Amino acid sequence: MQILIKHGRVLDPESGTDRVADVLIEGGKVVKIGEDLTFPAPIRRQVSMAVGDTGDVVSDASIEIDAGGMWVMPGLVDLHTHLRDPGFTYKEDIGTGSEAGARGGYTTICAMPNTRPVIDTPDKVNYVRFKAAALSSIHVMQIGAITKGQKGEELADISGMVDAGSPAISEDGKSVMNARIALEAFRTAAALKIPVCAHCEDRNLVNGGVVNDDENAARLNLPGITNSTEDVITARDLVLAAETGAHLHLCHVSTKGAVEMIRFAKSKGVHVTAEVCPHHFSMTSDDIPRDNPQYKMNPPLRTVADRDALIEGLKDGTIDCIATDHAPHAANEKFGSMKTCAFGIVGLETAVALAVTKLVEPGILSPLEMARAMSTAPAKAFDLMNQYGDGKIAEGNPADIVIIDPAQEWIIDKRKFASKGTNTPFDGWKVRGRVKCTICEGEVVYREEGF
Repeated sequence: MQILIKHGRVLDPESGTDRVADVLIEGGKVVKIGEDLTFPAPIRRQVSMAVGDTGDVVSDASIEIDAGGMWVMPGLVDLHTHLRDPGFTYKEDIGTGSEAGARGGYTTICAMPNTRPVIDTPDKVNYVRFKAAALSSIHVMQIGAITKGQKGEELADISGMVDAGSPAISEDGKSVMNARIALEAFRTAAALKIPVCAHCEDRNLVNGGVVNDDENAARLNLPGITNSTEDVITARDLVLAAETGAHLHLCHVSTKGAVEMIRFAKSKGVHVTAEVCPHHFSMTSDDIPRDNPQYKMNPPLRTVADRDALIEGLKDGTIDCIATDHAPHAANEKFGSMKTCAFGIVGLETAVALAVTKLVEPGILSPLEMARAMSTAPAKAFDLMNQYGDGKIAEGNPADIVIIDPAQEWIIDKRKFASKGTNTPFDGWKVRGRVKCTICEGEVVYREEGF
């Protein structure tokens, strides 16, 4: 297939490119970036014209896309997605989750291992890899669990999972509470040169909490989760990373204290990267109108001071990237009271719009900085740029590209999601920034109707 993207604003953080140009794609790769590009000689393929006869016809596998006024970015990379497969496919599966990712502009998504059974062996990593090869139009990377069954008692076969393709390990959904086991995991990860993705939560401090522990918890008559719940484990894991030399990747950072600790650790040379989720920079606990399960997430929505610290951390590079923590649930699991419903919201199909609306439109991030936070930085964090070419647009590189109209206003409508999950507090929000087309390895995997 040949694809020619015309007149788009090409944003490539790796090279610092920010200019209007054309991009020519052929054979799954970017072959030329420049001005006034045209298709090369038509592709000819030999086909049978009649019994015993053959002839050449011009291929119809050429697409020209007018991207005037739009951003042409490297395909987005999500380091934190829950595909729920195996075991919870009524919530999501690899096919529907990948489709949601493509619609959201993602060409690579990294699936968390808290499935049933837990992804804690090479065979289970291969299950996801083979199923994704059959069902997914985008790249799916399967993160491996830190401990067997995520029970926190014994390390999983980390080396075997890495050999099977896991780019990182995580106990996401919980922390490894036993510090000795956690230390062993950090040492193993350091030896294998992979990140430890940490969900920082001291389960002994949760104490039944469902929202942030502030005046809004009292207003809502709901039990609170303190900032210390996250900060205690953040501090511990930063110490372990410093001691072992391992790469620590902090998931869904939500507190001012965590941002300050990460900033300090980076200044001391600790190998740490961090992510923030769109819901945490878009809302605070003040925005929860009532006891509404759509606002229940883990970590919870924090205070204005926490949100502002997250935004400042993203702006100054303390926080490296934006990740969705896409967490689909069935409707009956997000019904009733926040005291009893499941934690989590979906995010793959709303992340771009929230980043444009809450970060780019107010001038907090430039479009190039948004591309870095959503593509280049996450690709670098998991070494996907070096291994697979993720996170950049360059001649000779695999053609993983997203085209975004930053000016288009639209209303988020959960009924139109590709994901099986419709659990979102953003339903009905008016936003800017629309994914128009997603290209993965030179194939159009999503194109908005009419574009």
